Amino acid sequence: MITEEHRQLRAAIRRWAEEELAPHAAGVDREQRFPVESFKSYVAHGWVRMQFPEEYGGDGADAISCGILIEEMARVCASSSLTALISRLGTTPLINWGSPEQKQRYLPRVASGEWQASYCLSEPDAGSDVAAMRTTARREGDHYVLNGTKYWITNAGMSDLYTVFAKTDPDAGRRGISCFLVERDWGVQIGKLESKLGVRGSPTGEVILQDVRVPAENRIGAEGQGFNIAMATLDSSRPVIGAQAVGIAQGALDYAARYMGQRHQFGKPIAEFQGLRFLLADMAMKTEAARALVYEALAHIDAHNPYGESTALSAMAKCFASDVAMEVTTNAVQLLGGYGYTTAHPVERFLRDAKITQIYEGTNQIQRVVIAREVLSRLAS
Repeated sequence: MITEEHRQLRAAIRRWAEEELAPHAAGVDREQRFPVESFKSYVAHGWVRMQFPEEYGGDGADAISCGILIEEMARVCASSSLTALISRLGTTPLINWGSPEQKQRYLPRVASGEWQASYCLSEPDAGSDVAAMRTTARREGDHYVLNGTKYWITNAGMSDLYTVFAKTDPDAGRRGISCFLVERDWGVQIGKLESKLGVRGSPTGEVILQDVRVPAENRIGAEGQGFNIAMATLDSSRPVIGAQAVGIAQGALDYAARYMGQRHQFGKPIAEFQGLRFLLADMAMKTEAARALVYEALAHIDAHNPYGESTALSAMAKCFASDVAMEVTTNAVQLLGGYGYTTAHPVERFLRDAKITQIYEGTNQIQRVVIAREVLSRLAS
């Protein structure tokens, strides 16, 4: 799956991330501020173009290359990696189901870094249960009027474009959901921003829609197609969350390994103690296993139609990698002992950042429901 070009790409991104992102990571986390310096560098170096089609100003990179980008960014700063992946998530419905006119209007702006995008699916009472959403879109002539509140929205307030899922038929359950492209300047309001455990440099909050008028031409797909668009989008994006989790795990592993060579106890480096070496070995094995599964899912997206048949594999990649990230970062803190529990070392930040990967884009409990359903469905057929 991995070519020499991929290896060279990883080396280039790693050098850039260590030079441009890592110096700001601790401050961004401590101050809970958007990583402005990192984002500007991300745009200036052209990495922003990787995830978008060539015909709209992007580089059209394959899914594995995009996964490497997010992984290497997360290895030093998970918040910065989230600012990178969220615009791709926010525009995936547009890329795959949008009209040529919609794509031409919006994708070049996002691919250049001029605009950012957010994905607005969750609500206060509709997280895992998407069909329970209450946001509505009422047709009035050549516009829709949107009303409702979206919650847990990544990049809330920073994004210029919001992909919003709303019910055009409130009585039809999931079959009544439609998808819309909503520009911030059309009346989008930002409510409460959360103070979070991790990825504190990436704003998360409420997106409030109060009589927001959206041109009918900004509906993506047909009325009632929104649920399928939302689920297929998550199928294709979950392996990227897996890549983020692998990057967080790798960052913690690398730091802990270096620390073990420098920290002395009982007259020798703690790297010479077998019990600690075994712990490090388990961390390395599981990180590599997670990476292999994530790359398999990304390669499947590159080689096949990413929707439908890859649902189980995408869920496995996200679920396994995020569980590994949580285990590896916990063990990294343990290897540093009391120092690992302090903000003087980044492993406690890696641990806090890892937790969200088990929650967003579908909790790992939901992923296990999806995996079991797909496995049983295959056996039944």
